Amino acid sequence: MVTRIAAQEAAQQVTQHVITQATKAAKTTRRAARIVQKNVTSAVSGALGFSGERMTKVDTAWLRMDSPSNLMMVVGIWVLRPGVTKEALVERVEERLMKYNRFSQRVVEDAAGATWVQDADFDIHRHVVIEKLPKSAKGQHQTALQNRVAELTMQPLDRQHPLWQLHLIENYPGPNGEKGSALIVRIHHCIADGIALISVTTSLVDGGTPPPERVKKNAPSGAEDWLADAVLKPFTNMTVRALGGAGERTAKTLRMLSEPQQGLSNTLSNAVDMAKLALHVASDLAAMALMPDDSKTRLKGKPGSTKRVAWCQPIPLEEVRAVGKALNASINDVLLSCVAGAIGEYLKSHGDDPTGQEIRAMVPVNLRPMEEAYKLGNRFGLAPLVLPIGVANPIERVYEVRRRMNEMKGSYQPLLAFSLLSVAGRLGKPAQDAMLNLFGKKTTAVMTNVPGPKVKLKFCGSTIEENMFWVPQSGDVGLGVSILSYGGGVQFGVITDSTLCPDPQAIIDRFEPEFSKLSIVTLMLPWEEK
Repeated sequence: MVTRIAAQEAAQQVTQHVITQATKAAKTTRRAARIVQKNVTSAVSGALGFSGERMTKVDTAWLRMDSPSNLMMVVGIWVLRPGVTKEALVERVEERLMKYNRFSQRVVEDAAGATWVQDADFDIHRHVVIEKLPKSAKGQHQTALQNRVAELTMQPLDRQHPLWQLHLIENYPGPNGEKGSALIVRIHHCIADGIALISVTTSLVDGGTPPPERVKKNAPSGAEDWLADAVLKPFTNMTVRALGGAGERTAKTLRMLSEPQQGLSNTLSNAVDMAKLALHVASDLAAMALMPDDSKTRLKGKPGSTKRVAWCQPIPLEEVRAVGKALNASINDVLLSCVAGAIGEYLKSHGDDPTGQEIRAMVPVNLRPMEEAYKLGNRFGLAPLVLPIGVANPIERVYEVRRRMNEMKGSYQPLLAFSLLSVAGRLGKPAQDAMLNLFGKKTTAVMTNVPGPKVKLKFCGSTIEENMFWVPQSGDVGLGVSILSYGGGVQFGVITDSTLCPDPQAIIDRFEPEFSKLSIVTLMLPWEEK
């Protein structure tokens, strides 16, 4: 008994000694990293003649991802009733948007990456401009707006200035002829992802709250941060949160080290847990690398250099919710099923047989707490969702989508995709392109599904009647699908490469019929009396 107690005390002393030495070593490494980073900062800043905030590696990857076929811009529209003036728009932008530093900073690239630098020649009127649509026949105003949006999706932003622009169309007529305005928004993806831009939107509308004041850090800027990242930050805070289960296992392991007499009995279970985690991650990584090619449809191929966009009128969200409840499926399952059905019907209309075919869509997955969205930047991963476009029965298709969505839950693939983007940002553009082509070759579409405000918002006293956006496609991907719930309705938007799909309206026009078909079939199902 005495011997066992002595052994336990000795083990505790050894463990404490190891932890103390490790802590000292970590502090020494941290100090060394700061010194080296400071020296590199001074050298790089002096050589380049500027100072600023270093762009993260993930954001750098998005910055470099522009190609002749796909520009990395988030593009959106607001349709406002009544209209707003440019003066009111400029005033609101100066009051709210300019609180975010990114919107007054330009990007300076160098061999090691990129840096956010204050634009000394910033002019708000360079970024808030008036657009005039060509004259169009009655009832064709939305077509004219769609054509202009499509043109702007392939018009590069000026790299000498902040990478965003607002295009105001005054006197844009509504369905009943009433005058209003349309606002086209273009923001480069390196500034922020969709979730962060929702935070920006919230601050712009009437009654919106400005972003929290950021505390300035005495951190070095303008230099490569490879040493600190590699030595001190193998996982970001976001990664730790995403790996919640792994974090708990790590905590258990640390407790076991500090209290060996209590941890010995759990050693085997901890080892098994960590082995399961490693197996899960390895399995997801292998699944990403070995993803089979998509079905060879007319929507997949080498894109050109022009785009087409289209969007539909809102479908009542309550009706979508009712169908989902009746089928024991989520709203998301129902909407994605309609997407698959609309694409399948589009292919049929062109003489193709989609039976047994499926296409892969990369779906962004948020990896940040909403309360940190104001910090901008990109904090999302990508999850591959295979859409069963060849399933004709709408009920069967909903259940197949639900099954596949459930398989995605708990996957580490979004986190792995985020890590790949971070690695890509450290490479030169040729190496980055080669790595990211993996996604392009295995993917037909990029698809986003964003829940917006339940009530319609106001901007400068006017009501935002329509709210739609499109995320960019990368590589050779030529199809983007956006689903946005807003003001009690849900809208579908499609952006396509004109070479692969010259008429996206033909896809859009099939969303509502697909939902109607699903609603009717759901009502015809036998229900148990209660």
